[in-house]
Amino acid sequence: MTTLRADAVRAGYGAREVLHGVDLALRGGERVALVGPNGSGKTTLLRTLAGTLRPRSGKVELDGRPLDAFDPRSRARRIAVVPQMFATPFAFTAREVVALGRTPYVDAFGRPSAADRAAVERALALTGCTELAARPLSQLSGGERQRVLVAMALAQEGSVLLLDEPTVHLDPHHQRSTVELVGRLARDSGAVVLAVLHDLNLASALADRVVVMDAGRVVADGRPAEVLTAATVRAVFGEGLEVGARDGVPFVLPVASR
Repeated sequence: MTTLRADAVRAGYGAREVLHGVDLALRGGERVALVGPNGSGKTTLLRTLAGTLRPRSGKVELDGRPLDAFDPRSRARRIAVVPQMFATPFAFTAREVVALGRTPYVDAFGRPSAADRAAVERALALTGCTELAARPLSQLSGGERQRVLVAMALAQEGSVLLLDEPTVHLDPHHQRSTVELVGRLARDSGAVVLAVLHDLNLASALADRVVVMDAGRVVADGRPAEVLTAATVRAVFGEGLEVGARDGVPFVLPVASR
């Protein structure tokens, strides 16, 4: 089973430290949601787990091996990332963008193999993007672009999938289907799946485990019903939110001030 672990990780940018001694252990097969207010360090933690930001102290290990012991190509074959934003300097079609996920596998001449082409078509189909494949990325809606980025990560066929707000720009139907898709990937392949989500209700309904960050630290980690309590939500997200439960699944609603 794939494991990804952060131990006492401190990380940041320039003189600013964002993560203050984060401990997190992720196991294959789990659907894990990472939540927290803006500026709490969620994206920085994802970058550190992906190996694109080196910790100032502490360590990140993939299957018990230090992440910095992997060369970039080997690491890219193991860890796929869906970023918040993505831009290409050329007028790439959706299929060409998804094919970028196969970059760690192509030969020195950049020629895709039959396996590469099959992985791209499979990822397009899984995300419902086949009909978008020939269209330029610049002509797609925000939600369609987001689905293409998820397809690009799936085409990479890594054992770790890190998603930074994968449901941004998506309508409720595609939000749910996207989270369910990566959840099936976790269960079927044993992949590590960690998704930053702003929708606490989506995290509660579809994640096996919720990790709450605040001010660069993990402040709660466990099953949704254990983590999304009134006390924790109030302490992390502030007043004006009501926490209830339906069939044991917590939900969070804003309360209008009067």
